[in-house]
Amino acid sequence: MIITTLLLLFLIALVYNYYVHHRKNGRLINLIPGIPEEYWKLMTNISDEYYSIFKIWVFFTPYVLIRHPDDLKAILNSAKHIDKSGVYHVLHRLVGTGLSTSKGAKWHSRRNILAPLFHFNILQQFVEILFEQSENMTKSLKDIRGAVVKDSVSFVSEYTLNALCETTMGTSLQDLGAFQQRIMKPWLQNNWIFSLTPKGREQTKILKIIHGFTEQIIAERKLYHERTNDRYLKTFDDTSIEADEAETIGIRRKRLAMLDFLIVASREGLMTDLDIREEVDTFTFSDRVRNEVDTALQKNKEKFTMKLLQDLPYLDRCIKEALRLYPSMSVISRILAEDVKLQSYLVPAGTFVFLNIYGVHRDPNFWPNPEVFDPNRFLPEKILNRHPYSYLPFSAGPRNCIGQQFAMLEMKAMIAPLIHNFCLEPVDYLKNLRIEMNITLCPAHPLRVRFVPVCKIDASI
Repeated sequence: MIITTLLLLFLIALVYNYYVHHRKNGRLINLIPGIPEEYWKLMTNISDEYYSIFKIWVFFTPYVLIRHPDDLKAILNSAKHIDKSGVYHVLHRLVGTGLSTSKGAKWHSRRNILAPLFHFNILQQFVEILFEQSENMTKSLKDIRGAVVKDSVSFVSEYTLNALCETTMGTSLQDLGAFQQRIMKPWLQNNWIFSLTPKGREQTKILKIIHGFTEQIIAERKLYHERTNDRYLKTFDDTSIEADEAETIGIRRKRLAMLDFLIVASREGLMTDLDIREEVDTFTFSDRVRNEVDTALQKNKEKFTMKLLQDLPYLDRCIKEALRLYPSMSVISRILAEDVKLQSYLVPAGTFVFLNIYGVHRDPNFWPNPEVFDPNRFLPEKILNRHPYSYLPFSAGPRNCIGQQFAMLEMKAMIAPLIHNFCLEPVDYLKNLRIEMNITLCPAHPLRVRFVPVCKIDASI
């Protein structure tokens, strides 16, 4: 009986396999060059050999990987192909169906609600927090005086994530108890929680604690605004209020955060508490440069401000070039809403399409000497004639990264004080760098960096 059942299942699988491969969609997919399933993990490396499109079959499901800017534009520039593929389901347990994972009407609604939050005038209010955390990081490095930071990713993350928590939720990790810090830091540092491999009961337990923490912060924030009669929600975009202004009811005024903006939306009936939690969880996840920073500081009376950040064009180009070589999202995915004619092939509706950002960023047809770090690639005259879809660190089109301006501000605000105070010397070199791809691109091993304090010359001497 068991043997008969197994044979029957095998026969069904063969019939279904024939059906999938020989109906319209299967025939169109099979016109595209392909590779064996076992090379799935190597798809980004072999895209050079199968330039600029290839497909693989995983059981009955075809996947198509593309990397030519014209093909990327055909997908990303369309308002129809905005649904992300099943690969992103790994994030649902962590962030629910927030802006990064939702689709259809919910995604459109969330995008419209959140877009004003990233207006330049709003982001200015967060710059002070970013500089404070950078100053804390600088002080910490000065204490170790040129010693080697054994894991630069984790070290920097501690301070950038403090800034992220404070700007999104109005709460710094430094304000949490030891237990909460132990739970929150691995989550926020893109550790095992973002792995593509489920971790079973342990992951479920930690996620429950994390979501409980987020819900607690939201409840406390709502209570704060109730006790202050929504005074600061009404003035969310008013930057003229004095920072040390006292409350009439005797509680110290809290800094406004992105969470407060979401609370405003909930008061207007646009979001529920679960909606708010989803979005909070989603947010949370050279000498020439030094001369530029030092000169800008002198012009700005030795103060790190928004104005100073706008006066650092070379640092801006360096960050953009780093994002070209190592985009945080090396591959993104979409489900085609309808048949799409790419350069060489017609890809049918319903296909999972992977857009190889890492590959197009290193394509020699658009980036001469692509492995070389050259910030001048982003000079205005160089950008002018470059294909707009050959550089996609924040994606593009209707579903581009809504927080890209904030991300650039955070990077510049955290990096500028470091460059002003330290020379960075590598201990581990790029030739030995091993990269792994989970949800984001990250090193497969700790990266060691030596921070050497810069000797400042006293101008009064």
